[in-house]
Amino acid sequence: MTVLAIRDLTLRIAGRALMEGADLMVDPGRKIGLVGRNGAGKSTLLRAITGDLHPDGGEIRLAARARMGHVAQEAPGGPESLLETVLAADTERAALLAEAESHPPPHRVAEIHERLIAIQADSAPARAATVLAGLGFDAQAQERPTAEFLRRLADARGAGPGAVPGTRLLLLDEPTNHLDLEATIWLEGWLSRFSGAAIVVSHDRELLERCVDAIVHLDRGKLTLYPGGFENSVRVRAERQAQQVAQNERLGAERARIQSFVDRFRAKASKARQAQSRVKALERMPAIEAVVEDSVTRFAFPEPAALAPPVLSLSQASAGYDGRAVLRDLDLRLDQDDRIALLGANGNGKSTLAKLFAGRLPLLSGGMHRAPKLKVGYFAQHQTDELDPAGTPLSHMQAALPRATVQQCRAQLARFGLDVDRATTLISACSGGEKARLLLALCTREAPQLLILDEPTNHLDIDAREALVKALAEYGGAVVLISHDPHLVELVADRLWVVGEGRVRPFDGDLDDYRALLADRTRGGNRAEAAPRRREERRGRAVSRTAPAPLRDRAKQLEAQLAKLQAEATTIDAALLDPRLYANKNADLIARATARRAAVTKIMESLETEWLELQEQLEAAA
Repeated sequence: MTVLAIRDLTLRIAGRALMEGADLMVDPGRKIGLVGRNGAGKSTLLRAITGDLHPDGGEIRLAARARMGHVAQEAPGGPESLLETVLAADTERAALLAEAESHPPPHRVAEIHERLIAIQADSAPARAATVLAGLGFDAQAQERPTAEFLRRLADARGAGPGAVPGTRLLLLDEPTNHLDLEATIWLEGWLSRFSGAAIVVSHDRELLERCVDAIVHLDRGKLTLYPGGFENSVRVRAERQAQQVAQNERLGAERARIQSFVDRFRAKASKARQAQSRVKALERMPAIEAVVEDSVTRFAFPEPAALAPPVLSLSQASAGYDGRAVLRDLDLRLDQDDRIALLGANGNGKSTLAKLFAGRLPLLSGGMHRAPKLKVGYFAQHQTDELDPAGTPLSHMQAALPRATVQQCRAQLARFGLDVDRATTLISACSGGEKARLLLALCTREAPQLLILDEPTNHLDIDAREALVKALAEYGGAVVLISHDPHLVELVADRLWVVGEGRVRPFDGDLDDYRALLADRTRGGNRAEAAPRRREERRGRAVSRTAPAPLRDRAKQLEAQLAKLQAEATTIDAALLDPRLYANKNADLIARATARRAAVTKIMESLETEWLELQEQLEAAA
């Protein structure tokens, strides 16, 4: 039996068609990732499914007695406690309990209690508390007002009814926005275990790869379903597009051949009948469908000037607010080639450290060294609230660069996809993704040597996230990253620092090790030994744990750099093999790509030599 059926659906907003003739069937237990570019209509579709928006055509049918949980992008707030708010999300339970207290007739009392038993209403508080704990709310926080919390509470409201037996459909709209990495990992595990059906709107590639079994792509008003995770959907889409291009080429060649015959023999009486037959054949041939290629999203950071290392260092430093230290005993160093991701639950001090590095928070004690000419770019998601709704991206950039010309300001905005039209759009009319692009353009306007990114991917679609990854790979400065997006962390960061218990400590492992560590903590395992043990087993004891730590750290940095360079080399090779590059006769682009490929090869050879020397030293130390 189908849980949800969408047939021939049409949705319009302000006269603009978001969907026309869209179809989708959701079977019991199936988890579907809904993807599409910003503004395609994903959230609007969820609103139509919940009944908050009336379709302009077609039908949306939910199975009889199906229970539905919905997590919108915006979280609730009010004086009720977190636990009360989560329980209230189970509207059937709340309605039955309210009716039971209204002194209904005896026969109705029996029906109410039978239904409460069926949905296991008595154990709902315990399940809700478990969900809240998984999202990082301890017992004390669960009794505090909901107005103090945002995204995590929204996810708890969605998961709360989803944990109740009988729930058939769960709708999640960007569930990982504003979650820390720990809560994101917990949500992935919970969603994987959820037995009901789910539609998940997300730009988080890891979530879409780990937790769904089909992808629905919303594009140009149509819903197209692809079995499997996100990577498979990308591959299938590319294959279908290639097949359509090939078919168009065949049809075009056949049309040209027939038309040539018609043109040659139309005037000859002996060939008139054959020519007329060819004309009819042309009319019967299928039309050539236009292949509409998505525009490629590109970001580009200005190239920073080189500084002598370290660009920033802390010695026995402490930082906090109102004289109270949040972080203590900080002995940290940043060089211009560092790529560091900060891990740790929200509230442990990641943003405090970011503000300290950015110069927005003074030290309480200790010392800080900053390179004399150091420029810092700081991106914080809350800065979207500080943008002037009556302004435009161009007016904000002009205010930030008062000595720059209009053309220079537009060029900086164009680095992040804010073209001529978008540059003059009112901020009040800009999407969340466009505001994020503006913040990236603003924080990099002076070519900083240190870039601090605090949740930069919230509101960015998948293409924009990939553009950010590529831009950071080419960026010549240091990066300090705070993100709940594992895909971004894995591709950008060379080192991980864990922020917790008032300290900042290097994490000797990768993100998979960190996931395993969190899982062991949940099960009560040995927190200090679990991750290193798994890592050593996976490496096959290739590097002894008694080897000097600096050598291991440098070897790991080299491996990460080599992996990025190899990926870049593969991309360049693919571009140079593309016939379209030469068809366009872009000699300058070809020359730049060839020169960059040679430079990448030279750098890789140098790094490989250094890596081999380190391996010899590590083996000797072992």
